[in-house]
Amino acid sequence: MEIKKQQGLRGTLAVPGDKSISHRAVMFGALADGTTRISHFLEGADCLSTISCFRRMGIEIERNGSEILVHGNGLRGLNSPREILNAGNSGTTTRLIAGILSGQKFISELDGDDSLRGRPMKRIMDPLSAMGADIRSHRDNGCLPLRIVGRRLHAIHYTSPVASAQVKSCVLLAGMYADGPTSVTEPFLSRNHTEIMLNYFGANVTSQGTTASILPEPELRAREVLVPGDISSAAYFIAAGLLAPNSEILLKNVGINPTRAGILKICRQMGADIELLNENHTGEPTADLLVRSSSLRGTVIEGAEIPTLIDEIPVLAVMAAFAEGTTIIRDAGELKVKESDRIAVMVENLKRMGADIEGTEDGMIIHGGKPLHGAVIDPHLDHRVAMSFAVAGTVCEGSLDIQDWDCVNISYPDFYKDLYSLG
Repeated sequence: MEIKKQQGLRGTLAVPGDKSISHRAVMFGALADGTTRISHFLEGADCLSTISCFRRMGIEIERNGSEILVHGNGLRGLNSPREILNAGNSGTTTRLIAGILSGQKFISELDGDDSLRGRPMKRIMDPLSAMGADIRSHRDNGCLPLRIVGRRLHAIHYTSPVASAQVKSCVLLAGMYADGPTSVTEPFLSRNHTEIMLNYFGANVTSQGTTASILPEPELRAREVLVPGDISSAAYFIAAGLLAPNSEILLKNVGINPTRAGILKICRQMGADIELLNENHTGEPTADLLVRSSSLRGTVIEGAEIPTLIDEIPVLAVMAAFAEGTTIIRDAGELKVKESDRIAVMVENLKRMGADIEGTEDGMIIHGGKPLHGAVIDPHLDHRVAMSFAVAGTVCEGSLDIQDWDCVNISYPDFYKDLYSLG
């Protein structure tokens, strides 16, 4: 995919549905009584993997026009799968579904593609084992494939060493099958989509500080779910609108959950002109985002901010390379175990473009403001890296070529089409 320099990016976009919320709507709908209707569902490869896994456990899921209908069988209505549950490239599918499978009355096996097989699963295996789950790594390396023998689970209070919504959600979902209240404490507050949506479906989840707790055996009821636009997908157009001269982009109905929308805070620290319109704070908060070209400056991104923007760090690194001054990103060691080692991959490719950047153990130091040029970019099959460099291609000199460009299908199949619609 060849990307060329653009000026005057203008237009209105409705970005795809939020990936995290789309996953959870299918999962919770499958465990609820009745038919859950999901609108603006993200039909990316990751979310389709979640649908595939639940279909293999006897849940009828159909597409009705632009809606997804999930015919739930209740909390204990899943059937033993006859095949391995293949999560594809989706860490969310794997880690959340493992919590559900641990409390079933059957044996299941979870697997995924080569990339997912390299991602750490010990972070969920440890708390699930503490709850009495029988969960084992086939290769004894704390990674996929996993074999899970469903059991009656015990309630625990788990103190997580990482701020991870996937770890927290896994434990809370297992807690629905436990013999008492289950809680998770994180070092920082991670995104809280699970807590919000489980309560919407009828569970009893409470939060205090960085601790979330759930009562067992909830009676989940089918609901209608309107999935907001994914702020992680919106982030690329936020960056493009800020960086490309004479640009003005309106992004409609984007989720601005404060546990997820840290990019808006950081953009403002960098001097961004972003206006929130039509804010709605019922359930998952949303707003329209009006983005205008801005002169950006370097900043520091660290600590409690990191879990609120972990997926947006690649595109923030691109913004930092074009901003004046130095940007320091720290406390982001989690980037090493995403779809790629995002620290190494961003440093490698930005250097190819002429950026002054160095990787650290838990982040990057970027001295911005140098003129960048086109290059051949290897995203290492990481959708967020590919989209971040597509943004860089709209503002660098010359043309930029992205290898394996179609890896964006994981989360945003129409990304390039939408990007060029603004040019």
